[in-house]
Amino acid sequence: MGLDGLLVVDKPAGCTSHDVVARCRRALSEKKVGHGGTLDPDATGVLLLGVGRVTRLLRFLTPLAKTYMGEMVLGTSTDTLDASGRVTGTWDMSRVTTEQVKAAAAALTGELQQVPPMVSAVQVGGRRLHQLAREGVEVERRPRPVTVWVFEVEPAAGPAGPLYRFRVQCSSGTYVRSLVDDLGRALGGGAHLSRLRRTAVGPFDVDGAVSLDEVEPSRLAPPARAVSFLDSVLLDAAARADASQGRPLDRERLGATGSGPWAALDEAGDLVGVYEAAAASQLRAAVILQPANAAGPGG
Repeated sequence: MGLDGLLVVDKPAGCTSHDVVARCRRALSEKKVGHGGTLDPDATGVLLLGVGRVTRLLRFLTPLAKTYMGEMVLGTSTDTLDASGRVTGTWDMSRVTTEQVKAAAAALTGELQQVPPMVSAVQVGGRRLHQLAREGVEVERRPRPVTVWVFEVEPAAGPAGPLYRFRVQCSSGTYVRSLVDDLGRALGGGAHLSRLRRTAVGPFDVDGAVSLDEVEPSRLAPPARAVSFLDSVLLDAAARADASQGRPLDRERLGATGSGPWAALDEAGDLVGVYEAAAASQLRAAVILQPANAAGPGG
């Protein structure tokens, strides 16, 4: 049987998320590797990878909140909204105070409607926006709802200046480069992202991440760790037997409270699968990882 597990990688700058997946496939000698949310080539930090059957769990990880640290430059805008792009405008923003920058950042928190940048991977008419952008084509994009819980800024040098450090905690699907661009516009000029590092995805942070050079089978976390942020239910032998046959489980008997989904664990603490609420006080399997012949004692 192949490898199964979660890999938390500290992505370096200069490579795409797909490049990271390809390299991990080679390092692990495992074809079935996928990521739980892209990270821009110039950005660094946490990238979650599912290996083997854990690729089927990535849909539960993708919506997790993200935390970023970075730097932005006031007074210059670019066509990519970051330092890799062509300069599209300059402004003298030397009189903008730190207090004004902080206030503008605070105003960009809460529930927002955000227009995806042209350099994003969003698809319009079957084409990804970044592909159209490379061809010099700009299309209308619909705003999308996002939530920004934290947008904190501090000057990088002195009491005020063009360079600011920031910390952002936001919902999945939020474009930090767009936040920075919006902040510059709110201050009467422009701004662009100069550095970005994703420090956490949900409960998974850089302290628990490995570099690409450290990727090996022993670095994989077990499948249960991948969904450890979900509420869990413990399956006894009888419930484990039902699960192995694909039958629904009795929600009240398992004590499954809340709205789910739930990580279903066997008596050894291993992940059997992930269950969702169904009609008639039952739980139905969204993902089953363990094969039917692994029913455990009494199964």
